[in-house]
Amino acid sequence: MNNKNNSWHYNSWHRNSWDYNSWYLNIDRPKLRIFGKETDIEIGDITFPDFFYFDINTYCEETWEILVKYEYKEAFQNSYNSLSEEEREKQTKQLKEIPNFDKDIFFEISGIDIDINLDDIKEYTMEQLQEKLWETFKLIK
Repeated sequence: MNNKNNSWHYNSWHRNSWDYNSWYLNIDRPKLRIFGKETDIEIGDITFPDFFYFDINTYCEETWEILVKYEYKEAFQNSYNSLSEEEREKQTKQLKEIPNFDKDIFFEISGIDIDINLDDIKEYTMEQLQEKLWETFKLIK
């Protein structure tokens, strides 16, 4: 499956629900399809976690030039990772309450594994990592 075309931006927001078949030129409010399944929810009747709203670019505050352009999943992950532990817990709970929530589909779309506790992840320099690897592995011919 092409991740770019199945992402929030391309599938759910712009191409599938928002622009092309849900809001424009309809006389009714269609039901949402979330995580590949129909729901009884109409557009506008759902609130997504705040970390869903992010920019894939980092801009210079003075000139508004793009300083860094992130890949979609990287920007999604950055948005989630920037939350405080308290906010992350709150917004992850909100995420899990979305109808038809499927953590595997969410991971495919966002690259975010909600089962990983970010506070348990250890950071190493390359030198530290190399030392750890040499402690763990024995070089054989």
